[in-house]
Amino acid sequence: MLEMVSVEEARDLVLSHVETLPAETVPVLDAAGRVAAADLKSDIDISPFAHSAMDGFAVRAAELVDASPESPVELDVIAEVAAGDTFDGPIQDGQCVRIMTGAPIPDAVDSVVKYEIVSVVTGDGKPGSRVAFVEPTKLRSNVREAGEEAKANEVVVERGEVINPAGVGFLAGCGVVEAPVHQRPRVAIISIGSELVDPSEVPAAGKIRNSNSYALAASARAAGAKPVVLPIVEDTQEALAAAISAAVRDFDFVVTSGGASNGDFDFIKPVVEELGDLLMTTVNMRPGKAQTFGVVNGTPVFGLPGNPAAAYVGFEMLIRPALRKMQGYTCFERPSVMAKLARDAKKRDPRRIFLRSTLSKNESGEYVVEPARNQSSGLFGPLQKSNCMVVLPEGLEGRTEGSLVRCILLDVNEEICL
Repeated sequence: MLEMVSVEEARDLVLSHVETLPAETVPVLDAAGRVAAADLKSDIDISPFAHSAMDGFAVRAAELVDASPESPVELDVIAEVAAGDTFDGPIQDGQCVRIMTGAPIPDAVDSVVKYEIVSVVTGDGKPGSRVAFVEPTKLRSNVREAGEEAKANEVVVERGEVINPAGVGFLAGCGVVEAPVHQRPRVAIISIGSELVDPSEVPAAGKIRNSNSYALAASARAAGAKPVVLPIVEDTQEALAAAISAAVRDFDFVVTSGGASNGDFDFIKPVVEELGDLLMTTVNMRPGKAQTFGVVNGTPVFGLPGNPAAAYVGFEMLIRPALRKMQGYTCFERPSVMAKLARDAKKRDPRRIFLRSTLSKNESGEYVVEPARNQSSGLFGPLQKSNCMVVLPEGLEGRTEGSLVRCILLDVNEEICL
């Protein structure tokens, strides 16, 4: 078992004990934001035919080579092709076809001139009219070619890619109506403490509402997992052992909060050690030094501290990466930026400190970050108003106002490149 470890060592340890979950097939609309578990192919060429990129007139480029304002080339409009229609008739020299965006390009023409730069000589620009062109056009101008985006049987989304909303549309156009994606982990959320009551209750003397379970379940859901809040467990080793034993049978990952320190009623460490393999108990971070991790019957079990901010930071830094790995994601760190401190940040603890903070831009466009005034690990309020965490490295050196510090962004997904 590892005693005090760095944040990176702790994260790597947890990641090394989780595996990517098997695939499941979902409707393509439900695949948005998830990781493809197989290569996905188009069943046809995309687009299946050459079509117009805009409203205009389909012509032969060779007929407009000498067109100019002084010597316009006039052509007769013999047909109109709307999106969804086709025109297979002959087009003679001196003739053109009015065409709409998305309509197939007739075989007898090779370019499209947009409507706005064509003058109507007689008529209304529709069949039977005569129109004038005052400049040449390039061959295949404003034509979207058949198979330009994908060929039939070509891989359009590779295994391991995160399918974004545009990708859902792309796949739909390629005939993919269902997609294999990695399963979302089922996560058991257990709060430990005889003092806890359900949020629907008004706490009696000595009691508090169980808020941790809801924050952690929301965090698990934000990470893509499927959380279930289980009943509160009283402060006895027997009750906790029974709850953990049951949870590891039905869930892919178990998260507890509370009972992670060394007090008389802190039982997560002895329970994990009794039921399975205890791998870690403390991490060199603040808030959240007490972080218990182990494996019970093949299922990862993570014991977070009971203080809300400590539990939240521990989840963000150590559990969220694991839940993402289980879904096939390969990026495990939130993006970070450098920002100027809005005020001094003193440091009296040698551990790595994560200050709940608010990042913004000043009038000069520079990032400025202001740590919350109250950094108590027992508070959720500052986290609600924070969009980042300022990182103060190990040691006792604080940072002064105006210093550049690293800010981990809490509202930006790991795949984003800044």
